[in-house]
Amino acid sequence: MDTSESSSTEPDTAPPAAPAPPRRGWRRWAMDTRPLRIPAYRRLWSSTIVTAVGSQLTAVAVPKQIYDITGSSAWVGYAGLAGLVPMVVFALWGGAVADTVDRRKLLLVTNSGIAVTSLLFWAQAVTGLDSVVVLMVLLALQQAFFGLNSPARNASIARLVPAGELPAANALGSTVMQTGLVAGPLLAGVLIPVIGLPVLYLIDALALCVTVWAVFRLPALPPLGEGPARRAGVREIAAGFRYISGHKVLLLSFLADIVAMVLGMPRALFPQLAAQTYASYGEGLALGVLFAGIPVGAVLGGLFSGVFSRARRHGWMVIGAVVGWGVAIAGFGLSGNLWLAVAFLAAAGVADMVSMVFRGAILLSAATDEMRGRMQGVFTVVVAGGPRLADVLHGTSGSAFGPRAAVAG
Repeated sequence: MDTSESSSTEPDTAPPAAPAPPRRGWRRWAMDTRPLRIPAYRRLWSSTIVTAVGSQLTAVAVPKQIYDITGSSAWVGYAGLAGLVPMVVFALWGGAVADTVDRRKLLLVTNSGIAVTSLLFWAQAVTGLDSVVVLMVLLALQQAFFGLNSPARNASIARLVPAGELPAANALGSTVMQTGLVAGPLLAGVLIPVIGLPVLYLIDALALCVTVWAVFRLPALPPLGEGPARRAGVREIAAGFRYISGHKVLLLSFLADIVAMVLGMPRALFPQLAAQTYASYGEGLALGVLFAGIPVGAVLGGLFSGVFSRARRHGWMVIGAVVGWGVAIAGFGLSGNLWLAVAFLAAAGVADMVSMVFRGAILLSAATDEMRGRMQGVFTVVVAGGPRLADVLHGTSGSAFGPRAAVAG
């Protein structure tokens, strides 16, 4: 079948859920892979496997190149801000755009834009330009495309997967992304001394070409309904916030994530903890395992998501996950042993995976299709902005009260 036939014959709405066969023995614990039987979702998910690692190569390469040029960690921090601002702005706008256009076309444009910026990263590195300004402009452009892309990508899942399988689909996607957070930086650390930064950028660009092809094979995803065409402007963005305020389940899902991340994400204190509390284990080892603890736990939670992905009380699952996250982080703050501390971080990662799965399912199932893009735009801002606010809060608290007191408190 050629691509045009594939795009025109596949359904625009999620297929009905097939009755799930009973899972016995160890299969009850294993990841629920039912959404992968749907060709369109399988293409979208498969492309995520490639880009989850590739994007982390660039995420490591950019700050490394900036530090090599300037010798200053402050400039690395400024680069993070340069990427955050456009991502926030364009995620909010991108959510409104995703509710007014064919989401497949929007994904094609934005994924192509991200791929082009990766090629530009490669070009500036291979020519030895060594310009921090150029790097920050390219980073801002890349994050703007990401902000436009993410709401459309996440909102499309509900059109490809039956409602009863949304938690399983979210678990599959989140597990891949968390695996990328672990494998990508490790792979970058191994490859940089061998092949250099330019090739790292090029690998990411080639990986993004796989994503563009996978999106090209998706069915059309135009707005549902026959109402008048809408423009994606400030009015549409404001309508999205009014929609959230009028639906308590959506509002609670955002507030739960903000509370958990801002008050309980201690990554800004990892360097201080590695240098002081866990210095006897070796500062480098301590820093590495601290940063890996939460993502590793999240991956394990995803691999065994069959335990929870079929739960029906999504709100209770979110509440339980947030409480579990808080208990685990408090335990981490009170731990004087490095490996016990990492175990608590891994437990927090499992709780975070459960929270991600069911918050995502709530957003996709409780919102109407005409609002899903804007809900995912706000979700992108919360997920990206919450940990950065936590960095400020924990960093200042750690300086005032000490890192362990700041984390446990």
